[in-house]
Amino acid sequence: MTGVPENTERTSVSERFDRIDLAALPRDFLWGTATSAYQIEGAVAQDGRGPSIWDTFSHTPGKIDNDDHGDVAADHYHRWREDIDLMRRLGTNAYRLSIAWPRVLPGGDGPVNARGLDFYDELIDGLLDAGITPSVTLYHWDLPQALQDRGGWPERDTAEHFAAYASVVAERLADRVTHWTTLNEPLCSAWIGHLEGKMAPGWTDLTAAVRASYHLLLGHGLAAQAIRAAVPGAQVGIVNNLSTVHPASDRPEDLAAARRMDGHTNRWWLDPVHGRGFPEDMRALYGVELPERPGDLETIAAPLDWLGLNYYFPQTVADDPAAPVPHVDAIRRPLVPRTGMDWEVDATGIETLLLRLTEDYGVRKLYVTENGSSYPDVVRPDGTVEDPERQDYLVQHLAACASAARKGAPLAGYFAWSLLDNFEWAYGYDKRFGLVHVDYRTQKRTIKGSGHRYADIVRAHRGRAAEAA
Repeated sequence: MTGVPENTERTSVSERFDRIDLAALPRDFLWGTATSAYQIEGAVAQDGRGPSIWDTFSHTPGKIDNDDHGDVAADHYHRWREDIDLMRRLGTNAYRLSIAWPRVLPGGDGPVNARGLDFYDELIDGLLDAGITPSVTLYHWDLPQALQDRGGWPERDTAEHFAAYASVVAERLADRVTHWTTLNEPLCSAWIGHLEGKMAPGWTDLTAAVRASYHLLLGHGLAAQAIRAAVPGAQVGIVNNLSTVHPASDRPEDLAAARRMDGHTNRWWLDPVHGRGFPEDMRALYGVELPERPGDLETIAAPLDWLGLNYYFPQTVADDPAAPVPHVDAIRRPLVPRTGMDWEVDATGIETLLLRLTEDYGVRKLYVTENGSSYPDVVRPDGTVEDPERQDYLVQHLAACASAARKGAPLAGYFAWSLLDNFEWAYGYDKRFGLVHVDYRTQKRTIKGSGHRYADIVRAHRGRAAEAA
């Protein structure tokens, strides 16, 4: 828990590419891209899909920058074949997608929407035909509005409905999909959605947020059981967005603040799924009685086949008793590179976290399930999009991943966020993370310089693996 030294060295992208220790990565490494249903699919009222909490939230005036919404997004629902072709051009061999719960079960439970499942059937078949391994996420924040109307994640019933939905999808795709994610970033669903109010459903209620966090993890455990019952040989994991946390100073108050922030951001989500229960210091801080029942902690700690890490930025914090839980102030460090999201760039954080998960939690297999950056992209007169800052970010972080693997982290794959520019939640369409540029007016796709750079790296690793074989 010490400060991070500022990196003032600015080498070129090509030099950083040479510094990636590709030989440290396994020969069967998964090179992928990632997306989520609400951010790219569009077709929100087509073929029987019901509304989600994000449909409701994004159509609430003032909640989303520019009052944007995901009604059309990147129109992936109609253009998925074109998007698979883009993956082939990038040379990737894996794709992390999410299933839209309201497209499969419009009411959250009850009748299955056959046309919704048919869409994912075709998409999975298309990926497999292209030689791309599908990695399926069951929940990327799009809770059916019908379940929200009945209380949402603060209610235990939602976890049970999630397990039933997981069973429906797993049974349909069992013959073709073995790589499963239960939840993506439950921190965002609970803390940002129920405590900070910046994401759907837009609540600011600590008790509801803590209850939601508990039922999300219970839903994970129940869904893991459902998947394994339906899919022989299923590889089941959960994806957490984690950060390295640093105190603003050596003052005891700031050291304690960093410990609280680490509990809020990391330990609350890692400890329960690894059989350690919910951290006692955080339970005391929140002061909310957990809705525990006998056997819940064992369900939550269902053995994981792998763990997913989403990493974007570190956090530096100072003590602030007047601030909301966890009573910290985020400190902006001067002279540190930042992305277009105003997020600090620190590739050492991803290496630190991969090693922490390996050493402190004994994780047997790790994937970087999201990592990427937003920068203002400019389409040149010739139609190309060069994005040197994103290229540099990508190579820096891949070099850090390879370094972690060389030091013993069981890293089995990397999924760049994101395949496409998309609806970036509360930020709308102004923030672009894609390796592929999307003109939202025409839906034209253009592979950016970062996409070509990623393809170069994938090709170089495959060449090394072939030589080694």
